[in-house]
Amino acid sequence: MDSHSESYKAAGVDVTAGYRAVELMKAHVARTTIPGVIGSVGGFGGLFQPNLTGIAEPVLVSGTDGVGTKLKIAFALDKHDTIGIDCVAMCANDVACSGAAPLFFLDYIAVGKNVPEQVAQIVSGIAEGCVQAGCALIGGETAEMPGMYTGGEYDVAGFCVGIADKAKLTDCAHVRAGDALIGVASSGVHSNGFSLIRKALNITPERLGLRIADLGAKTLGEELLTPTKIYVKALQSLYAVLRPHGISHITGGGFYENIPRMLPEGLAAQIEKAALARKPIFDIIQNGTIPERDMFNTFNMGTGLVIAVDKEDADKAVRALCAAGEDARVIGEVIEGEHGVMIN
Repeated sequence: MDSHSESYKAAGVDVTAGYRAVELMKAHVARTTIPGVIGSVGGFGGLFQPNLTGIAEPVLVSGTDGVGTKLKIAFALDKHDTIGIDCVAMCANDVACSGAAPLFFLDYIAVGKNVPEQVAQIVSGIAEGCVQAGCALIGGETAEMPGMYTGGEYDVAGFCVGIADKAKLTDCAHVRAGDALIGVASSGVHSNGFSLIRKALNITPERLGLRIADLGAKTLGEELLTPTKIYVKALQSLYAVLRPHGISHITGGGFYENIPRMLPEGLAAQIEKAALARKPIFDIIQNGTIPERDMFNTFNMGTGLVIAVDKEDADKAVRALCAAGEDARVIGEVIEGEHGVMIN
């Protein structure tokens, strides 16, 4: 390609670096190809032809998100090959919670300076996330923005589109008093609350390198950078055996903000704290020190999903999720009361 501009390069934007980044991405993008993908990356729009066989009333379900200040941990550790998994997870999990199967994903990466190898590392993580979610990476955008981002810093965001049969959508209308609440364990902090984490733990590159006994073989930085768990395939295993009444993805806002989003008015979630799969990292963060309520209002506390099912189906749901490789357990129930969450 004979596209270059010495004037633009002198202003801080090297278009040839962008072309090099695209070439380095292609092998990663190819890993995500699934039936329905048309063409390859590089066009003006990503093309996807969905298979509508067996879907009576197709509904598209979309989700968009970024990674937030967890990126600061990636910058400090100079490790960029997992942060893309977080980006996909934050979008694809939301789509799957509606009962939809993710189809495709697009990303947006904004950098201060386009270092093709760094961008390719980010995209390798996005591709891995797409493979885990069973969706295709069909396009994206890399923007070089000198003056907006310094050094090796960047921002990454994306969006996912999935499809569901309208009759099989999951929404709060089906949740009722007496439903069992099933918690599905997180992989760690996931991608929320990092501004609070960095303040509470006084994060520096040196502290990120500390080995803390409660974290086993991991350093603090390795634990914090653990990618967000992608639940798409586990949820599909659950949908194959029963229809959940409601699903909440525990992201920013923790239990108090996210669980009520799947509850109708007049119902509350009663959570048994002792039943949660709380991980040591949350105790380390809390000793920062953060009040217990703020912890549950910011973090997932070791539970990435909360699923409401008929009480009679609780054991079947737990078995299906565990068979799919998840740590799932009953953590509470839906009760009549003021709309919200009670943690005992």
